[in-house]
Parts: sequence; structure tokens; C-alpha cells
Amino acid sequence: MQTTNLNSMKSNMKRVIYALVASLFMSLVAACGGGGVVPGALSDVRPLPSDFQTRKAVNYSPYRTTLAGVNNKPTAESSNANFRANIEQDLQLLMDGKFTLIRLFDSSTDVSKVVLDVIKAKQTANPNFNMRVMLGVWIDKSDTNFNQLEIARGVKLANDYKDIVLAVSVGNETMVSWNTWNPVPPATMLGYIQTVRSQIKQPVTTDDNWAFFAKNTGEINDPKKIVNAIDFVSVHTYTLADSLHSDTKWDWKQLAVPESSRAAAMMQAAVAGAKADVSAVRTYLDGIGLTQIPIIIGETGWKAEASNGEFYRAHPANQKKYFDGMSAWLNSTETAKPKAIFTFSAFDEPWKGSDDKWGLFTVERKARYAVHDLYPAGIREPLPADAAAVFYPDTANVKVSTNRFTLLADATNASEVRLTNFDIYGWDTPANAYGYVLDTPAGAAYEGSNYLKIVPSPNTSSDPGKNYGWGLFFKPKSNEYDLSEFANGTLNFRIKTTYQGKLEFGFLTGSGSSGYDVYVALTSGQYGYSNDGAWHQVSIPMSVLRAAGAPSYGNSDTVATFNLQKVTQPFVVADRYSKTSNTRFQTTEIGVDEIYWSK
Repeated sequence: MQTTNLNSMKSNMKRVIYALVASLFMSLVAACGGGGVVPGALSDVRPLPSDFQTRKAVNYSPYRTTLAGVNNKPTAESSNANFRANIEQDLQLLMDGKFTLIRLFDSSTDVSKVVLDVIKAKQTANPNFNMRVMLGVWIDKSDTNFNQLEIARGVKLANDYKDIVLAVSVGNETMVSWNTWNPVPPATMLGYIQTVRSQIKQPVTTDDNWAFFAKNTGEINDPKKIVNAIDFVSVHTYTLADSLHSDTKWDWKQLAVPESSRAAAMMQAAVAGAKADVSAVRTYLDGIGLTQIPIIIGETGWKAEASNGEFYRAHPANQKKYFDGMSAWLNSTETAKPKAIFTFSAFDEPWKGSDDKWGLFTVERKARYAVHDLYPAGIREPLPADAAAVFYPDTANVKVSTNRFTLLADATNASEVRLTNFDIYGWDTPANAYGYVLDTPAGAAYEGSNYLKIVPSPNTSSDPGKNYGWGLFFKPKSNEYDLSEFANGTLNFRIKTTYQGKLEFGFLTGSGSSGYDVYVALTSGQYGYSNDGAWHQVSIPMSVLRAAGAPSYGNSDTVATFNLQKVTQPFVVADRYSKTSNTRFQTTEIGVDEIYWSK
């Protein structure tokens, strides 16, 4: 018996040793990339559910107001008795249009859980209501306690609603270099991703801009550890936003194309730009051996209205062209296409201010032109046809050689060029100022009967990105102006107001990444300006304006410069509190008349 036991022990020891050697060998093979295993990559990659390839996908937030909240996000409207009913309405609208895969941005109890509850209840009542979700886990750059609680909520929701939640995304645009408001280092994000993934069964990703995932030029963060820790890549591509920062990333102006075809050419180029972004990500992934990891587009879209300077680009007809082009790509046989495209966004989001107007629906839940064919006439926003799509015009630069360039006046001048086709906009969305050209009884205007009435409407929220002040500007509809011959001239206007403190006056040259603010803040008594409630003549020398100029907001790191050959907003009135130190949130009206440039 002792001999038998000894032999048995030896045999067992051999098996243990063999197992250890085999295990060590496999570890070494894996470590050096042998056998097709990528160093650091997941050994148990979870497949992307087939629903991603069969369902129409869209990003969804239920908020309908500009209600402010924590971290500049709106608070839940769950205190509103209609909040749940609003979500039910939204989801039914999406379901009716066959948008049956939605992406949520967080795992909040008072919003995302409510959405999941509504889906579950509607599916229980009606098996034909078949909605699925890619759940988000919101990550904050500095609030570790919030992040841990959010992760716990996300894990619970993913497990409690496992038949509805198909995948989970941890973090949103946190690692791309241009995110300076909520940056999270990849090493930190990696830990959050691994924590979530270890507690759920669904595939896990993180959403970020294509430039991060492609390790594009200028990106300081390395995506390698991140892409090796996720089951699929969720890319954001916004060619419209890119056109604001660069005229060279893709040719949005399409000036080589006749005007009759230019809108279509621009939108085709926009879709091609999105394809190039995804291709760049695929190239990077293939280059590090991740040839099988799938790519989806987690966010892409086109604005229906210009809310942040997207003139000649944002329009419902342009939005439809982009939506149709991206849908055609997704439904094509191209091998490089993504597995899914989540359109941004389902509904307009007024709480985002200048980043609003991406919705396939207005905030009033009216279907925009892009999805008119999916909905009955009763819930469509009345919109023009494709022929109304906007584009960059041929007559983009008009050189003014006369002695006067007149923006607003009743009387004509023998030596002038007049601005006749223009809009007047307030900054931001909703606008923080409004301008009206009034036809008034004799004596109300300085000259003639027309003058510009400016009504400041500053945002009074606690959000520093919104309560900075207000501004209003003239925007030519078809032209930019070369006013280089006015380099030694003056900007002139008449003004009548009792607005307290300083006011800024001037103009803007360039646009997007070349935008340059040429505003000077005047105190009552300077250059003729007075706020005593009577009409006064103001004449500001160009040398004074030029000295006060600076790159536009967001362009501090660009080569934007003063450029009178490209004046895109020939008159601006503003009150930025950081520049004027005024009492905040004034709404005193301002009358302006006889606005012109002179040599």
C-alpha cells in the first residue's frame, strides 16, 4: 500500500509539473504574440450582438428644457409629473420610425433607470415593442466618488436589465486631446473599464473621437491599452464640426463645383470625410494586430440649424443629405463600413446651447426633413425640399473700393457700397441678444424711420459657459467682404441707450479656426459714445479696433490674425463681462442707426 501510494504521489507530481510547464509555455507564447494573440488584448473578447447590425440606432436624451444641473448637465426632470410620459412618447416616436437601438449617456437612477423601466413595462404590455439599449457610464475627470457610484449603478442596470442592455460604454469623449473640460487619462479610464467589465456579461467599450482611436497627428494620448481592453470600438466623427476648425481637413466649400451642384457635392464630401475617419481608426487597429475588433460609429450627425457659426452648412436639407448618405453606406456591401451608426441625436437639446440643433426631431417632437418619410404629416416640421440645401457661395469675397460701406441707413450716399442681404443674430442658442430693424414713426430713429433695436437677453444660469454676457452681429447671407482699403478708416454709427457701464463694438474677420474678434470696449465719453439716452455719433478709428483684436473664442492656439480682406461679420455689439466688468445680466435696450465704415 505504501509503494502504491508513493507511485501515485509521483504520478500526481508529474502531472502538476507538466501542467505548470504547459501553463508557463502558453503564457510565454501569449506574451510574445504567438499563436495570433495580441499582447495585452482580451483573451475572452465578447462578440458584438447581431442587433447592432440589424437595428437603426440613435443617441437619446429625454431632456426638453434648459434646466441647469450638476456638472453643467441638466438635472432630471423626474420631479415633473409628465417626465415618464415624455419618455414614453419619445420611445414610441423612435419605435414608430424603426429606431430600436438607443444609446444612453449615463447610468443615472433618475433618468436612465426610468428609460429602462419604461422600455421593460412597454415590452411587457406589448411584445411588439422591441427596444434595445447601449448603456453609458458617465465618468467625471475629478469626482472619484461619483465615478464609483456611477459604475455601481451601471453594473446594476446592466445586470438587472440584461435582456434590454446589449452593451455598455464607459466614458464619453474623455481622452481626445481637445477635451479640456472633462479629460480623463487613459490609464485611469482603463481601470474604470476593467472594473465594469469584470462585473457584467455584455461587451464593453468607451466612446471617443476618431482622432484618439486612430492616434492621429497631435494626439498625445496612446489608445493602445484602451483598445486592447474593450470588445469593440465606438468612434465619434463630426465632419461638420471639423469644418469650423479647418478648411483643409475636407473640402467643405467645394468651390470647384458649380453652384447648382455644390450642396450635394459638399454633403458627399462630408460623408467621405466620415468614412476617412473610420478608415484611419481601422488602419491603426490593424497595425497593432487588432484586425478582428469591430468598429461602430457611436456618434455622428449634421445640424439642421446653425447654432455655432455653421453658416452655409447647417440646414434641414443638408442634414437629410448627410443622414441619407451615412445610411446608404451602412446598408452597402462595402467591407470597410462600421457595424452600426448611432445618429446624433434623436431630439434637439436646448440645454446644450450652441451645441444644439442636431436632432432628427425638434425639441417640440416634430420630425425634421431627414426623417419625413418615416412619419405622418401631422408630426412633421414643415420644411423646404432638397433644393433649399445651403452651400458656400461663389460671390464669397466682395472688394469694396468706395469711400463708404453702409450696413444700415435710410439715406443713400453717392460713394457707397450697401450691405443689402444680411441676417442679424444673437450669440449662442437660445440667443442671448435679439436685433430688430424697426420701421418707426418719424423722430424715433436718428435718421429716416428705420433703426436697429437691440434687446440683450443674457443667460442667468450658473453655468460659466453660458452666463458670460451677450453679443449680436450682422451676418451677410452671400458674401464676405474685402475691406482692406478701410485700414486707416473708421467704424461709424449712431447710438441711443442708458445701458450702464461699457459696451463692446467692432467686427469679426475670418471664420472657424481663422476667426478674429476685433472689438473694443468703450466707456461713456470715448469716441463719441454716451449712455445718456440721447442719440450720439460714434466713430472708432480702425487703429484702435485693431489694437483691441484677438483670436476668437477657442482659437487661442491657432494662427488666426486680423484680416480685413475677409470681414465676415461687419458689425458686432457685445457685453462680455470679463472684458467690461459690468453689472451682470442687464437687459436695457440699445438703439443703433446709420452704421457704416468710412475711409
